[in-house]
Amino acid sequence: MPMPQLWFASPRVLPRADKLQGRVVVLDIAFAATVGTSVSFDLVTKPFLDGLGDRLAAWVDHHDHERHVQFKGDPRFVLSTKAEHGACPEMVTPELVRQTGPIDCICTHVDLDGLYAAAKWILDGKEPYPGADDDARAVDTRVGTPGPIATRIDRALRAKFRDDQLKRAVISYLVEGRKPGTYDDVIRDAAAEFERRDAKTQELAKRFTIRGRVAIVDTQGSAGAFDKTDLLLAGQAKAQVSIVRDSGMLTIAAPFDSGWDFVELFAIGGGMPTRVTIPETKLDEVIAKINDAPAPVPRASGHGGGEE
Repeated sequence: MPMPQLWFASPRVLPRADKLQGRVVVLDIAFAATVGTSVSFDLVTKPFLDGLGDRLAAWVDHHDHERHVQFKGDPRFVLSTKAEHGACPEMVTPELVRQTGPIDCICTHVDLDGLYAAAKWILDGKEPYPGADDDARAVDTRVGTPGPIATRIDRALRAKFRDDQLKRAVISYLVEGRKPGTYDDVIRDAAAEFERRDAKTQELAKRFTIRGRVAIVDTQGSAGAFDKTDLLLAGQAKAQVSIVRDSGMLTIAAPFDSGWDFVELFAIGGGMPTRVTIPETKLDEVIAKINDAPAPVPRASGHGGGEE
């Protein structure tokens, strides 16, 4: 099956539009927040959109953002909230792919549901295997248990999240029917690296301290790689909200169905309600706001939502 040009990106780090060939589909990439300096919507997302112009064939995303309303009249934008769609692949349908027509490039998010969405688009809107959409939702929302295929791929991606060769291997592995060979080997090796990191993650999890509703761990002085998502989940087992302090930033997370909306609480402007990242200088302010906030109303977890 012919493979389009593949680019991997995140809301804060988008490629130059002129690097992307022909008609472009953007998958699972949130608009940048509307506040901030170097990574705001106006300084990151809008120039990318302007650069693509009429070459943008579709933008499909499921992350909450106040600017979604501006694009309601443009059929190229298929936008939802995390509560409506817990992961992006379920939004990629045969009808959408057919209506969009031929494309030359897919620019997708770097995580599992971004890669699954890209594979599904290449497969004309069909799941790469039965239950793939459910797996992507379980991984992205951390609600439910993904199957063994997605579990291994998720671990591989979290071990080597900057490795574009691995991301291409994952898409090719899914598109070509999950056969033994080079792509499978690349995924297996990366998943083994995750297992090595897990011991460090478990060690750091013992450092959590509790401040009201918040479990917080500081990774400063810790040698060796760890998995931030699993560390956040360990904190959520101890308190309503978990915070990992690492490399000058605070990553704040709560379960998808908890009802917490950190985007609104911290006036960020866009992103995933239950997982955000802000500078560590605001630590005391963050903890105070969380502890002083009204009790959140849990949301239904039938569809669901974790990622910036």
